[in-house]
Amino acid sequence: MSALKVYGDSISGNCLKVKWTLDRLAVAYQWIETGVLNGETRTAAFLALNPAGQVPLVVLADGRPLAQSNAILLHVAEGSDLIPADAYDRAKMLEWMFWEQYSHEPYVAVARFQVRYLAKSPSDLEPRLVERAYAALARLELALADRDFLVGGACTLADIALVAYTRMAPEGGLSLGPYPAVRAWVTRVEAALSIRD
Repeated sequence: MSALKVYGDSISGNCLKVKWTLDRLAVAYQWIETGVLNGETRTAAFLALNPAGQVPLVVLADGRPLAQSNAILLHVAEGSDLIPADAYDRAKMLEWMFWEQYSHEPYVAVARFQVRYLAKSPSDLEPRLVERAYAALARLELALADRDFLVGGACTLADIALVAYTRMAPEGGLSLGPYPAVRAWVTRVEAALSIRD
């Protein structure tokens, strides 16, 4: 059987969190750089694998495709220490992962994309987008005020899911200055995952 294949764009936090998880778990994989900005996710060959035309996408060793970053994280980390053994902690991890895709990524990641890749000035961002991005960062600050990681005292998929775009927030004109607990947490998660960039 061939190794796991990961179609990902290195500019994407959603793709990087898959890469970081695989690296952390020492899972062998082939990274296939697939650019969003140059239309590589819209080719007929890619759409045959993922009709949604999005990365990340993994193709398992048996040929089955799996999309959506957090679904991929759950699949590849099954049975590992990145998923809490305790049922409640596991549910809290999922709570954070669902929140990340609904209440964090659509604002923090979109601000970053518009500023870094569409060359918008932070002052030209939609005020509601900025307001919701800062609300997400404030929610994280509150959660991390009395703990090192989001769930169960150790790095889990919740931390990986949320650190990806949080650490990139300044690229969207979003200051992490008012959030000391978030900044310290980013450093801890980067160390836990050996992220260097």
